[in-house]
Amino acid sequence: MTVAAHPATTPADPAGPACMAGPGGLAELYAEIQQFYARQMRLLDDGEAEAWAETFAEDGVFGANAHPEPFTGRAAIAAGARRATDDFAARGIRRRHWLGMLSLEPKDEHTVFVRSYAQVIETPRAGQPVLRASTGCADLLVRRDGRWLVLDRRIHRDDLG
Repeated sequence: MTVAAHPATTPADPAGPACMAGPGGLAELYAEIQQFYARQMRLLDDGEAEAWAETFAEDGVFGANAHPEPFTGRAAIAAGARRATDDFAARGIRRRHWLGMLSLEPKDEHTVFVRSYAQVIETPRAGQPVLRASTGCADLLVRRDGRWLVLDRRIHRDDLG
């Protein structure tokens, strides 16, 4: 008896087994992407705006419903991140980004669509932590020169339309 494959896992589907045929498959990819985000968010939270921007492709885009226009290009992304990190530092606010619930959709061996939730926690100097934002994040990651980069990030804050 032959059992038909589920359409979502047929080899023609980029999220199916053909895309996971490399060493370690999806589990290894998932761990790799989690490490990418752990490093990336730590850079931002430590105020290393330029190093954080280096995790975006040179032609990367950072869009958010909290900003009127997306930042396009690594230089613009770095400048926006630098302004924000300097502002929080001047006000004595420590920010932490917590990403979780990652869902990966490999498109090919060099491209992965990732959806996640992110919470932004702010702690004022000598104050109590406050959950400042709850967001959904949609990233298109590309592997270039052996490392993952964000090609396109879209942030949707839950409290905004």
